[in-house]
Amino acid sequence: MNKKILSKNEAWLLAVRLRTLPLALSSIFAGSFLAYWKEELKWEVLVLASLTTIFLQILSNLSNDYGDSVHGADSSARQGPLRAVQSGRISLSEMKVAMGITGTLSFCSGLLLLFFSLTNWILFSIFLVLGLAAIWAAIRYTSGKNPYGYAGWGDLSVFVFFGLLGVCGTYFLHAQQWEMSSILIAISLGCFSTAVLTINNIRDLESDQKAGKKSIPVRLGRKKALIYLWLLVGVGQAALILFSWQILSLPSLAPLLLAPLMFGIVLGVQRASSAETTDPYLKKMALATLVWTLLFGLGLGYA
Repeated sequence: MNKKILSKNEAWLLAVRLRTLPLALSSIFAGSFLAYWKEELKWEVLVLASLTTIFLQILSNLSNDYGDSVHGADSSARQGPLRAVQSGRISLSEMKVAMGITGTLSFCSGLLLLFFSLTNWILFSIFLVLGLAAIWAAIRYTSGKNPYGYAGWGDLSVFVFFGLLGVCGTYFLHAQQWEMSSILIAISLGCFSTAVLTINNIRDLESDQKAGKKSIPVRLGRKKALIYLWLLVGVGQAALILFSWQILSLPSLAPLLLAPLMFGIVLGVQRASSAETTDPYLKKMALATLVWTLLFGLGLGYA
């Protein structure tokens, strides 16, 4: 892969990892589409939830760049894209400052979101704790003394925060009540988001293994990790089918149009012979998940 960085600005863009932001927004959009379907949509919730999620995703990306550099996953042996701290253009102290700023922005944005969404102080407190947990999860994925990403818990974290909490939590902030059917869509988004992480970890399997980062692909090995990836995409599509059956709506099956593309991405990862040829499928799966979500919203509009 290209290991050359021309400027410090380019290094910061690499650290932010813009290609991950569409994936982060997918769960917010899905929860908001469900709220619109139930005539409960609040635009201030959509805007502030999207802004908070973007800050959290950027915080996670900066922390990942920092943590992997400290713990050795971003060594010279790494075959994936060059990271900002690894490049030498950004120091560890500069990255820590950026993490502090982004963490503060996500906290302030989250407070505004809760202020405009909730009047019950008990619910406010519960969601505040969940928000703080999201900030903690974003930072501690690869940073700190015992980062949970190095122990293989990253998949569960992504499934919870990008799926269950992202979709169901967003819907609740709109509607002030739970919608049981939203859990199925949360499962879909959780599976697809975990699939993106799995592609990332399959790409970095060799360097992660050397650095002691026990991701799921490292624990399973490439062959079983690919089976795991097929299952994630398959369960995500199956959850949508169950949702459509539950609400008796054929139009809500519109996202299935993306199923061949998503399975084609998995096939591409399976056929890829190196980190360099695997990397493009990371962006493709993230964008496919966003388009899947948009098709879900479109289909739900005709439900």
